[in-house]
Amino acid sequence: MKKKIAVVAGDGIGPEIVAEALKVLSAVGEKFGHEFEVEHVLAGGCAIDATGECLPQSTLDTCKAADAVLLGAVGGPKWDTLPGAKRPEKALLGLRAGLGLFCNLRPATVWAPLKDASPLKPEIIGEGLDVLVVRELTGGIYFGDHIRSEDGQSAKDIMAYSVPEIERIARMAFDAARKRNKKVTSVDKANVLETSRLWRETVTRIAAEYPDVELNHFYVDNAAMQLVRDPKQLDVVLTENMFGDILSDEASQITGSIGMLPSASLREDGFGMYEPIHGSAPDIAGKDIANPLATILSIAMMLRYTFGLLEEASAIENAVAKVLNGPLRTGDIATDGTTIVGTKAMGDAVLAAL
Repeated sequence: MKKKIAVVAGDGIGPEIVAEALKVLSAVGEKFGHEFEVEHVLAGGCAIDATGECLPQSTLDTCKAADAVLLGAVGGPKWDTLPGAKRPEKALLGLRAGLGLFCNLRPATVWAPLKDASPLKPEIIGEGLDVLVVRELTGGIYFGDHIRSEDGQSAKDIMAYSVPEIERIARMAFDAARKRNKKVTSVDKANVLETSRLWRETVTRIAAEYPDVELNHFYVDNAAMQLVRDPKQLDVVLTENMFGDILSDEASQITGSIGMLPSASLREDGFGMYEPIHGSAPDIAGKDIANPLATILSIAMMLRYTFGLLEEASAIENAVAKVLNGPLRTGDIATDGTTIVGTKAMGDAVLAAL
């Protein structure tokens, strides 16, 4: 059965890294007998230049009609002077809201050959580290009302959550935990915030549906501390939008390179948008030096979570592992004794390993 993928390459290094990921996707299709139909659409700064809008309706319509979306990166200094509502980054919120993507999965994995790149001591990392942050993506303070007083001397941002919103993201986390190590750490600030008290009550109630999964609760400040003090105690970290934004970026730095981390934004039916967590890096765009591995690993997540192609997803991940066990590195993950290669050469290396 043909699978339709809308591709938003975006700005900066987006087109370069997406091109390498699509090469790998095509190779997987040939190897395992699948047909992937790709349609390129505009969003971000390139869409502003072409249409005057960061997220044209035609782009959203194409993404809605697809089975999954692959996103590169958006934004850059060229568009920094635009009003907030018109900037390229607004396209991301528009895609998430328009496609109903409420669940963000961000795995933070320390690959064994890159262990020395982590800022944490080897004894803290241990033999390996694999934390999955499950972040609620369409509620909380980012999507609440943002109010400035008439005199401009005060402002407030509303953080709001409903029970159904918390229930659905909690179930996503517990379902993910069942496929991993059966442990969920829910993060909130229930000693201060009423939304967090509702969050904790609801998550605790949903946990009763998953008696095989262990649940514990951390306040967000303690979670931030434990993430660098003893990250091995964590497996699936469940949290609301703003806390998840902050903690997942902290987790990404533990791995040693943001260029290695994929992500998935999902809704309940398995539809997803997949993207590397790094930005558009306009300073290195067009120089063939960007790391494409996070985008390639995002393809693996797409195969696993949206299409249910577990063998195919593992094949990509194993190919990346094989490459990392060799000498080739892009500049961001290079160490003494390794060989620095460019974006295209790294993509070709994964193809060869595949």
